[in-house]
Amino acid sequence: MYKARYYKVDGKRGRARALPDTLFDGVVNEPVLHQAVKAYLANQRQGTAAAKTRSDVSGGGRKPFRQKGTGRARQGTIRAAHMDGGGRAFPPIPRSYRQKLPRKVKALARRSALNSRAQGERIVLVDGFQFERPKTGRLREYLGSITASGNVLILSDGVKENLYLSARNLPDVRVLPFGDESAYDVLWAGTVVIEREAVDRLRSAKKPGKE
Repeated sequence: MYKARYYKVDGKRGRARALPDTLFDGVVNEPVLHQAVKAYLANQRQGTAAAKTRSDVSGGGRKPFRQKGTGRARQGTIRAAHMDGGGRAFPPIPRSYRQKLPRKVKALARRSALNSRAQGERIVLVDGFQFERPKTGRLREYLGSITASGNVLILSDGVKENLYLSARNLPDVRVLPFGDESAYDVLWAGTVVIEREAVDRLRSAKKPGKE
């Protein structure tokens, strides 16, 4: 059973809390993690690069000059790839780089990423963030008080707009609702900060098929 550091709402450290076995089961499947990260990065590519082939270039309806007597190599069209202003040989064409992963593979990758962070003691539990209005400075000070190092991923208990807006101007901080994070998001973070209420909700959730 993994444990995580726990901090109260005022930034004071409390007793370490156990992480639920339903998610933190100790499994770290590196091949699946690699597959998930590769698919995530591929899905970020736009695939809009394009260039004209010789069939797309205008002109070239006749020979640029006569076949013999000029001292130059014979040419049949100005649209050839080696001619100035001609088409490009083997050009990039618009395509989709999208890769789809099965739902269970995504879930295993997410669980493996969280377990890898738990093994490195880089998961922190905190009391729920209460922001009446966006306050970037307050969030920065709190993360400093709990010694959250590196990139920080905050997993909130549901959607919290003011918390998201508070972190929007911090380039090394991301905020996502707990459960919406991908394996890439977790691996990107040096520290994963999870609101305690989200973990408690997961721990008290009933298993399917059981009363």
